[in-house]
Amino acid sequence: MPKQHGKAGEKTDDWLKIELSAPLEMIDALNNFMTEIGAQGAFQENMGPLSSNGPPEPVSGEVLKAFLPFDVRLEQRLAALQVYIDSLTEIFPELEKPGFRTEIIRDPDWGEAWKKYFKPLRVSRNIVIKPTWERFSPAGREIVIEIDPGMAFGTGQHPSTRMCLEAIDEILLKERPVEQWRVLDVGTGTGILGIACAKLGAGRVLCVDNDEQATEIARENVRINRVEDRVTVASGNVADLTESFHLIVANLTAKILIEFYPHLVRLARPGGYLVISGILEQNKPDIEARFAGDSFPIRRLITEKEWVCYLLKKAGDRP
Repeated sequence: MPKQHGKAGEKTDDWLKIELSAPLEMIDALNNFMTEIGAQGAFQENMGPLSSNGPPEPVSGEVLKAFLPFDVRLEQRLAALQVYIDSLTEIFPELEKPGFRTEIIRDPDWGEAWKKYFKPLRVSRNIVIKPTWERFSPAGREIVIEIDPGMAFGTGQHPSTRMCLEAIDEILLKERPVEQWRVLDVGTGTGILGIACAKLGAGRVLCVDNDEQATEIARENVRINRVEDRVTVASGNVADLTESFHLIVANLTAKILIEFYPHLVRLARPGGYLVISGILEQNKPDIEARFAGDSFPIRRLITEKEWVCYLLKKAGDRP
């Protein structure tokens, strides 16, 4: 482990850069874990630059970078990271074990300097995500969502988030006017999908998550993006909801989506849309066996790397 600087308990101006190499299936879990142990600016380095014509082309390789303060808790954090990597290896014995390397950053201004790595990111034809400290002037129908990196899952860097945003963009612009629409974001995380729906014109959005930390983050992001009048963030379970929705977005996992299927069918209005993602290519048969059919015909399949996103439309008239 890196040698500690300063006296025990003394905070220094140094930072430790960590580069994690891991299989795609583990990146989300590692990203969330780094955030939980106090990393700043955790981000997945597999993105291309901002394009004026649509989403960036992904770059090969799965590398997660994060920055830890060089303080008295550093060795504890690194030990916890190693234990977490070992646990992931036990859960996914068929995958290559993640590894990481470290580099000391001796820069008194690094607490702010890491922000230079984050620039506005176009995730669909009309949606741009940017950190709060960057400036971007939207043109035409473009909307801008402010989400800072280093949060829980859902800052627009991951393929499943981007594909959901692409589907949301397509639906809400195609079906205008949508001011009377009710939208449900299941497992909201940072709230990014619900915020996008509100900024694209949806009249009322409910973001639900059973993680209290996630709902706190989502509420703050709703405030930052000034959509409090249309977006409600609630702690709870989709099974407890009773009203119907014109659009439901669920960026979860294949297992949870299959478990939630009866509730999603019940909550979708006739003619309503369902966007589901967080699904690996290998889980497509299970998802299609449960979802695809007369009740929820597939309208579009979006793919990126090993991830897939389904745009489904419930049988019935216009929502």
